[in-house]
Amino acid sequence: MPRQIHLGGFQIASHVTHSHAAWRHPGSSPAFLEPDYYHRIGRTLERGTFDFVFFADLLAVPTNYGGDETEALRRGTQASATLDPSLVASSIAAVTRHLGVAVTKSTTYFHPFEVARLFASLDHLSGGRAGWNIVTSLSSAEARNFGLESALDHDLRYDRAQEFLEAAAALWDSWEEGALVQDKATGVFADPTKVHRVDHDGLFYKTRGPLTTPRSPQGRPVLIQAGSSAKGKDFAARWADAIFEIDPTPEGRRAYYDDVKARADDAGRDPDSLKILPSFIPFVAETASIAREKQAFHNELADPISGLMTLSVHTDHDFSTYDLDAPVQRVEVAGTQGLFNVARRLSERDELTLRDIGRLYAQGVLLPQLVGTAVDVADQIEEMVDGGEADGFILSAAQSPGTFDDFVDQVVPELRRRGLFREAYTGSTLREHLGLTGSPSRSRVSV
Repeated sequence: MPRQIHLGGFQIASHVTHSHAAWRHPGSSPAFLEPDYYHRIGRTLERGTFDFVFFADLLAVPTNYGGDETEALRRGTQASATLDPSLVASSIAAVTRHLGVAVTKSTTYFHPFEVARLFASLDHLSGGRAGWNIVTSLSSAEARNFGLESALDHDLRYDRAQEFLEAAAALWDSWEEGALVQDKATGVFADPTKVHRVDHDGLFYKTRGPLTTPRSPQGRPVLIQAGSSAKGKDFAARWADAIFEIDPTPEGRRAYYDDVKARADDAGRDPDSLKILPSFIPFVAETASIAREKQAFHNELADPISGLMTLSVHTDHDFSTYDLDAPVQRVEVAGTQGLFNVARRLSERDELTLRDIGRLYAQGVLLPQLVGTAVDVADQIEEMVDGGEADGFILSAAQSPGTFDDFVDQVVPELRRRGLFREAYTGSTLREHLGLTGSPSRSRVSV
């Protein structure tokens, strides 16, 4: 029997996700400020027995391209208008029974106690379906919103993140199983011998503990990461239960898969306990030609300047002064190094200009596009799994909610027919959906 894959749905609590064309698409709903918009997506993904819905997040209106937010707002680029994803995820959890809800929260501008409490609460309110996408905020625009002049150095961000996770994990473990008693007859609410101080006194953070939130159903949330630099991959190999990856090439995905699995093994973990999930945008239709027409229509709506604005945010580098019709230059970037390396590799391999990369970024932040009938798309998914590129995938939408409807109604039945995806949920927690048996390992909090 073939190995079953995992599926997540990508979202930003916003008008766009990876596709900057999505908000302009006539099939997309403009109601991103309303709860029903997200409830419909959540119910659709649950109908398709997806593992989780995944919310990315940025903490500033883009200003990196040209030093001003005017054009970002005018063009509606990524992060120009967002809601707090933790509130949106909680809302989705209230109208679903099985779907996991994974939320991005930065280790750069928040405190371990606050984040530990948030995710323990979300795990309780969702019945054990919470996930945390761990990011180290990378743009100067975000830094200025939190009173700093510039973003922290790349390596320093990861050093702080390591300690942040150690403190958060200790806080989650500060309540043992069975600590909450609630015995009305004896008047014992909690067993104080099973609730412990943390007394974390580190280089970057201090927290006394214990956490005010009792131990949650999963013990701690499923941890998701997207490390693409060497330091980021080491961090992900140590902490992550699942990794969100972007690379449009088979060779790039395969190299990343092998690299991170090897790093997990070096860190003393079972490589199979770490799920690597590349992302893609599907265009599915009754015939391949109709699917290609859908793809072409979407891609024509993509504005290269909007794409370059988001590339500037992701790299924390201003590309507004560069020649748009020249290849992507080799420059040092302060933000996400992995995505920029992918962009530069594509520019060199395919003789693409900066404008071309901007267009690809606007079409989907370099995500591959899978195009065709349900059989065609399932063939491509199966080929990537068999080729050692993925343990599953995160689906991103070209239009919302239509892309999710098409995939669940057409591709999921084909994946099930091939034995590649579950017919029904067999567990109740996100850890169970991902096949992560047992409690989270305490060994991963050791320094």
